[in-house]
Amino acid sequence: MNLKIALFFILISGMMNVYAQVNKNVELITLMLEENGNFPNNSKLPVLIYKHAFDFSENNPAETIEIIFAQNNWGNSWRSGIYSFHHYHSTAHEALGVYGGWADVQLGGPGSKVLRIEKGDLVVLPAGTAHKKVGSGNGFAVVGAYPDGQSWDMKYGKEDELKMSKQNIVSVALPYNDPLSGEEGQMFKFWI
Repeated sequence: MNLKIALFFILISGMMNVYAQVNKNVELITLMLEENGNFPNNSKLPVLIYKHAFDFSENNPAETIEIIFAQNNWGNSWRSGIYSFHHYHSTAHEALGVYGGWADVQLGGPGSKVLRIEKGDLVVLPAGTAHKKVGSGNGFAVVGAYPDGQSWDMKYGKEDELKMSKQNIVSVALPYNDPLSGEEGQMFKFWI
């Protein structure tokens, strides 16, 4: 019985350490994007940019983000960067947790505003949102994940993709949890 109690406390301690890595006073920026040529974007749901969402005190920030995403049912995660060409996903929402460096990212397709994201930031892209890395530095890297078992596709802004992509986008379910803070997350002030 003592072993079970010890394991329980180790598990709780680990979970508390991960939750301590979440900034409760995060600055949230919203960005509404309209259709841009052959890039549908998402006219109903804004892009959410959580500035300084993660407080990294551990040696493995990527793993910390993966654990937080998994606890909030954002899975199918991967580690890499962001492609340097415009693309979007019509069948899934996407969370990008920055665990290294910085990047200038163009959201919304050609001619759209370029934003800087950096280590500790979280970007949540509603289905259909075009994104492209314009430049980066200091070892830029992200963890990407998708909510509730959603599977992503890859679209490039080609004319023949647009009609089906628009149909897909309206069918993508809202997540049950904010990728950072679960059911109580700030996402639900904007994604309704």
